[in-house]
Amino acid sequence: MNTAPRRTETTIDPELNAYNAAFYALGLRWHWDADTYAALQAFTCPIERIRRYLETRHPHLLKAYDPEFLASAIETRKTRPETAANGYFNWAEARAGEVGI
Repeated sequence: MNTAPRRTETTIDPELNAYNAAFYALGLRWHWDADTYAALQAFTCPIERIRRYLETRHPHLLKAYDPEFLASAIETRKTRPETAANGYFNWAEARAGEVGI
């Protein structure tokens, strides 16, 4: 039995928040929750982590984009000071203002 505390909105990993901020900034309608992020931690390379996510959740994008290109764009945006220093924000809720959501 796993006795580790489950991550909540208030204990979210800053890197997970930076990924979600990068997705939002790049116009990607993605949101990694704590469980998705934890599962992707099996891949130590950030580029491989994003590639695996694309292959399993958005394979249609692989027909139009090179996965290394997308992963590199996400990683670059994620590490920008203004993205990394945003603090916690629920990026899933940011989509609430979109038409049809």
